[in-house]
Amino acid sequence: MLDTDRALVQAATAVAKLRCRSDRHTVAAAARTADGRVFSGVNVAHFTGGPCAELVVLGTAATQGVSELEAIVAVGDRGRGVVPPCGRCRQVLLDHVPSIHVIVGPMDALRLVPVADLLPETDSWADQRLDASALVRTGQWPMPTVPASRQASED
Repeated sequence: MLDTDRALVQAATAVAKLRCRSDRHTVAAAARTADGRVFSGVNVAHFTGGPCAELVVLGTAATQGVSELEAIVAVGDRGRGVVPPCGRCRQVLLDHVPSIHVIVGPMDALRLVPVADLLPETDSWADQRLDASALVRTGQWPMPTVPASRQASED
């Protein structure tokens, strides 16, 4: 990991120490742009769900006109260290910022991985969206294309 990645972990850790002092906020996240700007946020825990810290960071960056982020990390409160993104956050990160890298792992062996590596056999939201213009042109939704089946190889 680069020094800028370690600094991102430190930024998220500082937010967790400062702002995660109740059961409403238990995880802090920080994300970095290619030009070095850092955005941070905390989760909003609620019995109905609530947004994770990573999603709050995406929204915070968007309010500043930023849609491309280079790296992101989440850190748990009470010294829990780096917390990997949940499944929903992994999918949202892949769909909204497919080139982002995520810092994961134990504090003594942190690593930076592409978000797609956290979602094997994943769908991409962009690939699943229907082409509404096809409905307007033809009056029918397009049928999905199913890949041709392959014959099993003989062992």
